[in-house]
Amino acid sequence: MNELLSNIIILAPPILLALTLHEYAHGYVAYRLGDPTAKSSGRLTLNPLNHLDPLGTLAFFLIHIGWAKPVPVNGAYFRNGRKDMLWVALAGPITNLVLAVLSAAAAKAIMFLAPLIPATPMAQAVVLPLFEMVRASIWINLVLCIFNFLPIPPLDGSRILMGILPDGYVRPFASLERYGFVLILILAVTGVLSSLILPLISFAEGLLLS
Repeated sequence: MNELLSNIIILAPPILLALTLHEYAHGYVAYRLGDPTAKSSGRLTLNPLNHLDPLGTLAFFLIHIGWAKPVPVNGAYFRNGRKDMLWVALAGPITNLVLAVLSAAAAKAIMFLAPLIPATPMAQAVVLPLFEMVRASIWINLVLCIFNFLPIPPLDGSRILMGILPDGYVRPFASLERYGFVLILILAVTGVLSSLILPLISFAEGLLLS
């Protein structure tokens, strides 16, 4: 029970931060490009409670892949249509990549300063959990970044792909969205999803911490 509580305390802050900033970034970029939908629906906020999906948040603790409630975006407001949607889609994963880099920098700083910190029980009770938290933040943000870059509707990668596809291919590809969640579920259950993204996450984490 104590171990479970410790894991929740360590994982909860980076999960909340990663999910909240991911969705906020989508809404903010959409707003700057002329779409007020996220703002008018109360989603252009840094309050985690406005973004969390209970099942998606629980999934992060259980299977280490999760999601938040998608920020509503109305492409009818955009001047450049699919090109603007591409920037909105990019905003979330790129935000998570930046958070992963910053978390890696924090982890390196803690490792550098650790020998200088007095080895008192109180100091260790702060330093070790903080280090575990920023290490978890690296992993969580890389998961969100790489997972969302997959070109499977409705993930961000599909919006990015639709922004660069020739016009004739966009509608047929967009029609696949009705099957997207089922496809993601099948990939997850069969282990294909893990085999696709876990090596990339491990490689990126090692690169950031090298």
